[in-house]
Amino acid sequence: MKHHQYALTPPMGWNSWDCYGATVREDEVKGNADYMATNLKKYGWEYVVVDIQWSEPGAISSAYRPFVPLEMDEYSRLIPAVNRFPSAKDGKGFKPLADYIHGLGLKFGIHIMRGVPRQAVHQNTKILGTEVTARDIAKPNSICPWNTDMYGVDCSKKGAQEYYDSIFKLYAEWEVDFVKVDDIADSKLYGAHTDEIKMIRKAIDCCGRPMVLSLSPGPAPLEQASLLEENANMWRMTDDFWDLWELLYNMFDRCYKWSKNIGPGYWPDADMLPLGHIGIRSVDGGASDRYTRFTRDEQVTMMTLWSIFRSPLMFGGELRDNDEWTLSLLTNEEVLDMHKNSHSARQVYRQDDKVVWTAKGDEENLYVALFNIGNEKQKVTVNLNQLDLPSSKQVHLRDLWKCKHLGSVSNEISYELSPHSAKLLKISL
Repeated sequence: MKHHQYALTPPMGWNSWDCYGATVREDEVKGNADYMATNLKKYGWEYVVVDIQWSEPGAISSAYRPFVPLEMDEYSRLIPAVNRFPSAKDGKGFKPLADYIHGLGLKFGIHIMRGVPRQAVHQNTKILGTEVTARDIAKPNSICPWNTDMYGVDCSKKGAQEYYDSIFKLYAEWEVDFVKVDDIADSKLYGAHTDEIKMIRKAIDCCGRPMVLSLSPGPAPLEQASLLEENANMWRMTDDFWDLWELLYNMFDRCYKWSKNIGPGYWPDADMLPLGHIGIRSVDGGASDRYTRFTRDEQVTMMTLWSIFRSPLMFGGELRDNDEWTLSLLTNEEVLDMHKNSHSARQVYRQDDKVVWTAKGDEENLYVALFNIGNEKQKVTVNLNQLDLPSSKQVHLRDLWKCKHLGSVSNEISYELSPHSAKLLKISL
């Protein structure tokens, strides 16, 4: 499928939600982009994504304000709030910010909500290139349960596809590279909005610019895997993920269930990485301004699971406040090489909160991740024949997080692991 070529490896970048909620400003976006260009770009990090409510002048946190005015053009299309994004003045939209980010050698992304703005429907504003109005295409009983900005679009109505075509035409003019569409993969009230997913796919294909399409929130239904693969590049397999051990513990089962539905250009998404300095102007995740509540062992466990499973990696913290430890998690070339180039990841087994995953590298290498997701120290073991290797064969082990060789073993690999910790190994034959 043509759109798969836009994301042949799992996308990697920064998203403003975990640290700034609905309130991020242009200077903060540029500051994080500058940091990425200097410190992360050479490791494959490239997307800078402005999350929800960028058209709301008065956004104050991640707590949505119901029925507030949004900035909008004459064709029912939301545009950036100029008080938060000054370069958008005079109708320039996000083009100047995209130019800045492209000038750093990075890519620019935005978040949007499914549907047409309610204020456009109430004001009965035009749809570009048609004689219909927002009121004509709206589906007022198709609403988001947690955000009041939009009504769904009725795909049976004349002008519905033209509306989606018009907004992606605008994003192409802004030179957007990545679009995260929310309230669509699982709407909480109605399940997946398959008709609007298909309209968005068609609109991107017609807009003249490659864009990675990310669908939220989750959990996306596994029975819709084919539809998601046919229309998107990534989709959330979870609700919002925060720095709570219970959520990380549950992610192992989600990754297991989705592990057969993954490949070049289509990536089940375990959601953002709540690392570093988060919650600056966000009230989600059960706490405000903080550094991640995950222990260092839990941070390594999260990064190991995301990387061997090959989830997209979207960092959620304020990059400029990273300490040396946090930066080290994002710049380990051996782990990132596995994330980018491995394939055929699978869970080998899960028993008594001991979990083993493996993935294939080239013909001479494979990877194995050992996890202790229990609350007590315990030994985690995997036999070579469980990895499809002869038990008698001697293999060489390398610890990818510590970047050091561990010697050779035959028959089995076994480590005593602390609670909530992981061991990530490269096996050379």
